[in-house]
Amino acid sequence: MKKIFLIIIALASITVINAQTIQSSSYGTTGYIKSDGTIQNSSYSTVGYIKSDGTIQNSSYSTIGYIKDDGTIQNSSYSTVGYVKDDGTVQNSSYSIIGYIKDDGTVQNSSYSTIGYAVGVKKEWAAVTFFFFKFD
Repeated sequence: MKKIFLIIIALASITVINAQTIQSSSYGTTGYIKSDGTIQNSSYSTVGYIKSDGTIQNSSYSTIGYIKDDGTIQNSSYSTVGYVKDDGTVQNSSYSIIGYIKDDGTVQNSSYSTIGYAVGVKKEWAAVTFFFFKFD
């Protein structure tokens, strides 16, 4: 019984540690977001971080933006660059719809064309990587 319990714990830990894949519309891997907020490119090089307090950093740990609890996305000067609504609607700072993050991880532009996939990624994190900040 102990062995089974340890195996279950080990498998659950591996699942939590694994990164969620960011994919293009053709399902090509463009990057990864780890559960701790580390953003990696397709070669697994770290290109940024999303901290638990909502701070967005580049690979040099310089703050480039913020995710607020209400879904507001701000740049490093605290100017609002957009919003992510609870339903996954993504708006720019003028409240114009620029895209959608579906519950299944599908990312669409304002015309409902699929531009990528972020399965298992928080909607705000997906919006940050697809619409608001360029991580190189």
